[in-house]
Amino acid sequence: MRFNLIGPFEIVTGDGRPPHLPSTPKVCQTLALLLTRPNEIVTSESLIQELWGESPPRSALTTLQTYIYHARKMFIAERLVPAERALLITQPPGYLIRVEDHEVDIKIFERLVLQGKTALENGRPEAAVQRLEQALDLWRGPALSNIPAGDVLTGRIVHLNELRIRALELRIEAELQLGRQRESIPLLRALVNDYPLNEWFHGQLISALNHSGRRAEALQAYQSLRRILNDELGLEPSPELQRLQLDVLNPSDTVPAQQRRLVTAGI
Repeated sequence: MRFNLIGPFEIVTGDGRPPHLPSTPKVCQTLALLLTRPNEIVTSESLIQELWGESPPRSALTTLQTYIYHARKMFIAERLVPAERALLITQPPGYLIRVEDHEVDIKIFERLVLQGKTALENGRPEAAVQRLEQALDLWRGPALSNIPAGDVLTGRIVHLNELRIRALELRIEAELQLGRQRESIPLLRALVNDYPLNEWFHGQLISALNHSGRRAEALQAYQSLRRILNDELGLEPSPELQRLQLDVLNPSDTVPAQQRRLVTAGI
């Protein structure tokens, strides 16, 4: 069995049956919040805040207990876990879900990213690319995209998205260490479209275009960033990006050093 959260929430059994999803939205919410902190106690207070916000009903605690009961019943009725396995545990002041790391895609993702980061730090960029690609391939779309999310769960989703951005940065850094500036351009174009306010991605695209002999496109990419920042925030690109523009306009032997500084700043 595996719980998949980085994409639509689903429970995969691995025995050929289609993925399972609880039919009650608030049971889904409850499980999702517990699974974003596997093997840790999530307080009843946090669960109630997630389910009802700042205006919980008087019966909130009793209703939460009912959702926990239905979740436990579902695991057994759908033959997702053996009847004797203690999966969803009452642990004052709340509940925890006891799982192995390989049973939650978030934990698999975090492990692969850590392995990729370690490989990169140890001078093994090829191995880093392999691990980071495996990690990023786990993303099947926006995290928990098929269930409602309250304030607490939304915060966890934001955290997951930040981890994904970090994995993308590490992958790009590994590709650059392998001298694959030209090959990284399609990915970087997609990333600046997906994250238009992320100056690091823009900087990497400008640098990759410049070092691939595409100076005009590099300048266009800089002007595009400048328009986005001005229109959205009333800001100019960072001093580092402005220096990068000057490197494109005035090619010299200092360009590689400027690129290295930009890459290092994003690590």
